[in-house]
Amino acid sequence: MDYGLTEDQRHIQELARKIGKERILPVRAQLDEAEEFPWPIIHTLAEVGLFGIYIPEEYGGLGLGNLENCLAVEELSRYCIGVSVSFAASGLGCYPILLYGSEEQKRKYLPQIASGKKLAAFGITESSAGSDASAIRTTAVRDGDSYVLNGIKQWITNGGEAEIYSVIAKTDKTKGSRGASAFIVEKGTPGFTFGKKEKKLGIRASATRELVFEDCRIPKENLIAKEGMGFIVAMKTFDQTRPGIAAQGVGLAQGALDAAVEYARERETFGKPIIAHQAVQHMLADMATQIEAARALTYLSAKTADLRSKDLSKVSAMSKLFATDVAMKVTTEVVQIFGGYGYMRDYPVEKMMRDAKILQIYEGTNQIQRNVIGQYLIKESASS
Repeated sequence: MDYGLTEDQRHIQELARKIGKERILPVRAQLDEAEEFPWPIIHTLAEVGLFGIYIPEEYGGLGLGNLENCLAVEELSRYCIGVSVSFAASGLGCYPILLYGSEEQKRKYLPQIASGKKLAAFGITESSAGSDASAIRTTAVRDGDSYVLNGIKQWITNGGEAEIYSVIAKTDKTKGSRGASAFIVEKGTPGFTFGKKEKKLGIRASATRELVFEDCRIPKENLIAKEGMGFIVAMKTFDQTRPGIAAQGVGLAQGALDAAVEYARERETFGKPIIAHQAVQHMLADMATQIEAARALTYLSAKTADLRSKDLSKVSAMSKLFATDVAMKVTTEVVQIFGGYGYMRDYPVEKMMRDAKILQIYEGTNQIQRNVIGQYLIKESASS
């Protein structure tokens, strides 16, 4: 389907697809089996400049936008979202600095992220603060020219591999969400360590670890924006990055559909390929329609993010909700088309189904996305 992409956008799409085919596909099963972080592929993505897609040229990036980033994420996700999330999570860690960082912070950190020389990560989730992000317990106490951080962040993508971390911590426990602030913490800072690498159902190529802060002292210059703005920084960051999660869903679902069509053309039952059976055709048709609808909504949300429209939170939540639900449904249906073979590790679709589940959970569960959308509907109704 023609979405009227520009020459630059098509170039990024084709480049990411080429890397997917040539670099990710041959090692996809190995990365999943070994739970191996895809550093060689990360280096390739860095060499061709994809880490800098959405970062302004003045900070070493390509000066493009959210849509171009989503095009790259979608293509990488067709082959492995364990790889694509390792790429995309660096953007999640970058956006707090890009949106709210001081000029000094931007000049120090954005060129390193844009070049891919250093990965970034974002730390907000804790054992008692997942969907309820305002319930975080990690603290940052001002002490002279420093802040001292204490606490543990849980399930952090790129944890241990990234060099630059955007971290949300409480600077005033009495103010709830308004007492949270955002900070930059560099790997290697005394008092900052990592927990074990988590063993996961899916996205096994990615690294997920705890961030552990024990009297971790950082300079006051590492405060992003102002004290008390941490929750706003986090929510505005998610508005920008949720289209990328939607793009992961679209790419994963498309990759699964491609595998299903190829298999259905080759597999024969009752003397003919199973794609000739109307029941299978209808399953494939429904999947193709749902994926295209998800893609259209994802591109719309990315364009909305680039325009910083006032309804961005709603559209961003809609794209994340719909596209990731589609990914879960499509991958499950594709396993069904493969039958017993789909359940075997010899074929890629069982991995795709395992990978899909996390898309409905991270960066705000799909139940939270429905809450966001519902609240916007209430506001819109009240103002009409």
